[in-house]
Amino acid sequence: MKEESPLGNQVHPPVLDLEDESEEARWERKGRERPEKFKTTAQEVGFIFAVVMAQLMSEFYVSGFIVLIPTLAKELDIPPESTTWPAGAFSLVVSTFLLPLGRIADMYGAYPVYVGGIIWTVVWSIIAGFSTNEIMLDVCRAFQGFGPAAFLPASMALLGSIYRPGPRKNLVFSIYGAMAPLGFFAGIFFAGISAQYANWRWYFWIGAIISAFSGLAGFMTIPSDVAERRAMNIKMDWLGTFTISVGIVLVVFALTGSSGAPHEWATDYIIATMVIGVVFLCLSVYVEGWVAEAPLLPPELFKIKYMKPLVLALLLTYGGCGIYLLYATNYMSEIMGGSPMQLVAWWSPAAVGGCIIATVGGFVLHLLPGTILIAIASVAWIISPLLFALVPVGGQNFWPYVFPAMVCCTIGIDITFNVTNIFITTSLPARQQGLAGALINSLLQLGIAIALGLADITVSQTADQGVAQKYKNAFWLEVGLAGAALVVFLGFVKLDKAKSQATADEKSVVQS
Repeated sequence: MKEESPLGNQVHPPVLDLEDESEEARWERKGRERPEKFKTTAQEVGFIFAVVMAQLMSEFYVSGFIVLIPTLAKELDIPPESTTWPAGAFSLVVSTFLLPLGRIADMYGAYPVYVGGIIWTVVWSIIAGFSTNEIMLDVCRAFQGFGPAAFLPASMALLGSIYRPGPRKNLVFSIYGAMAPLGFFAGIFFAGISAQYANWRWYFWIGAIISAFSGLAGFMTIPSDVAERRAMNIKMDWLGTFTISVGIVLVVFALTGSSGAPHEWATDYIIATMVIGVVFLCLSVYVEGWVAEAPLLPPELFKIKYMKPLVLALLLTYGGCGIYLLYATNYMSEIMGGSPMQLVAWWSPAAVGGCIIATVGGFVLHLLPGTILIAIASVAWIISPLLFALVPVGGQNFWPYVFPAMVCCTIGIDITFNVTNIFITTSLPARQQGLAGALINSLLQLGIAIALGLADITVSQTADQGVAQKYKNAFWLEVGLAGAALVVFLGFVKLDKAKSQATADEKSVVQS
């Protein structure tokens, strides 16, 4: 039987071949075919563009804003101790509402949630560009966060439910994963252009334009799943939503706000928010396990083999990723003296590497065991911050230190993201693909939020060692997180090849 490329046209083998086709050959064929929901290749390409742009835009609104902070602080009279709020408000809202909005995608369809999230993002990006003071900017950034909180789990739900396990799904997920470094690079690029050559407001308006094109493509090409989802009769867990959301907000607030509080961890409101937040999270465990009729995090999710250690390892890995993205930018800007456009150039290896890994990954994920790929990625994640921790202050450090660090960065995040995403979405049935997308992105956002809080504490506690050294201390923290993730991955997680196979729903039918 002649094979096709993962994104080629559908294979139409002779009828005689199908009559004698083995089960393994049938799964392999189905894993390469264009999904039935797409009438043409053009529709599939438009769908892929729309959905993967969700990942790009979520990173765009994080990385670019970091570059804009000095400019915004000057033009909007934002004091240094307050600059973390507009940056953190976006990520805090995203991480808090991913799970409930993922459930809404499972209830009413990922298509309307995706389109609605994009429209919301466009509106608040335009408004953010007209901000005249710190409070308005903070509010706009917080409301902006509801957009990615909706379209991120929805986009993952669409990919997970439409593509069955196999090479075609591997390639599409590789492209989706490559959008993280590309989005980070795009954010820095357009923020640098706006800050240095135009006006900072254009960063938000350019983001709105890109988001609008993505939403239009999605509106035209995404197959509607509204009727299908409503027929599943999935219910919302309002009590779980309340306890989880309040707990996350308060704990993350305490972690990120402690270093800037008057008496740091001894400050009354920091202690109060942390204690109350932990109480709510403990209460949410009880609600999800023994009270909720349809829990946001169903117990069967963690009964999947290797899921518990995988969740822990991903929290550590993504937390380290957040430290690297922020403090590498800060180090190159403040210690190496990079201008906004120099930062664009220095981050470019990560963007190019992401494209290469996306291209290669789609053709090798079904050939190599996931455990081997994860081991490679985890080692790369250790090397990346280690180079920044050891880089000498002064001199020409790009080629011997920064360049290999950027290459290792994209190897670490892209491979980890692709391999684990395919495992999680393949392990869950169609009715829980919104949960899969919400879980994946919650681990990413929560890992980053918690690790950045710890890094902020580390940096503030070692400020007397100088700017360069306090940043290096943050990189050493990331080395520790990456090392711990490697131990968990190799010791407690075993992932097979991402090969063509039955879906979770098909397996459950056979087992029953």
